[in-house]
Amino acid sequence: MKMIDLSVPLSPKVKEPTPPSIRYSSHDEGAEEGVQTLNQFGLNLKKEDFHREKAWATEVITASTHAGTHVDAPFHYGETSEGKPAKTIDQVPLEWFYSDGVLFDFGDKEKGYGITIEDLQEQLKQMDYNLKPNDIVLVRTGADQHIYEKDYAFCSAGVTAEATRWLIDQGIVVMGTDAWGWDIPLDIQAMNYKKDPENNRIWDAHLVGLEKEYCQIEKLANLDQIPKKHGFKVSCFPVKIESASGAWARPVAIID
Repeated sequence: MKMIDLSVPLSPKVKEPTPPSIRYSSHDEGAEEGVQTLNQFGLNLKKEDFHREKAWATEVITASTHAGTHVDAPFHYGETSEGKPAKTIDQVPLEWFYSDGVLFDFGDKEKGYGITIEDLQEQLKQMDYNLKPNDIVLVRTGADQHIYEKDYAFCSAGVTAEATRWLIDQGIVVMGTDAWGWDIPLDIQAMNYKKDPENNRIWDAHLVGLEKEYCQIEKLANLDQIPKKHGFKVSCFPVKIESASGAWARPVAIID
C-alpha cells in the first residue's frame, strides 16, 4: 500500500488571502510554564528539576477554518441546503470522507478557465469510467505548485456551477481541488460580475450548495503524484469542530 499526502501545510508562508499565524513555544518555555502550572499544586519546583531543564513544546494557532487544506461543510454555503438546515462540519456523515477516488486533470487550462460538464464527460470517456455515488472527485489545476507565490489564489482554472451541479446529480457529495477555491479565481469572478451582473454570480459554484448538499475540499496538493485516474481510495476526514462551517483535513490517496 502506498499513501500520497494530498495536503498543503497550515503555514503563514502559504500565500493565501487569510493565512494562519502560529506562535511556537520552545522546550525551554515549556519548562517555565511547567513550573508555574505544577507549583499551583503545592510543589516548589524550579526549572532545573526538569530533565535537562526542558519540558514540552507547544504551538498556538490562530487560523480560519478555511485556511490550509480544509473541507467546506454545507453550512459554509448558506443556512439552508435543499430546503433544510445545512449541515455543519460536525454533522456531515463520516462515510462521505473515505471512498473511491476519481482524478480529473485540467493542469493545461489557463487561469480563469471554467471547467464544464463536457470537460468532465470527455475525461471520463478517456478513462473508460462511469462515476458512481459517493466517489470522491479530485480536480487538478496545478495551482499547488504556486502556494508560496503571491498570486497563488488567483492562478488557476475553476469549476463552473453547472459542472458542480452535474457532479452532485451523479451522486458525488465530496469534491476537491488543488486550487485556493473551487470556483474560478475571485478576481475573474469580480470582473465578470462587473461586466454583466445579471448573468454572473460571485461564488457561483459554491452557491450550488444552497440547492444541493455537498462538500468541497480546497487547497489540495500533489494530485500529479497519483499514478492513475481511478482505482484508488481517498481518506479526507475533517477535524470535528462544533457547529463550524468547515475544518482542516489531511487528505490522503491510498494506492494498493
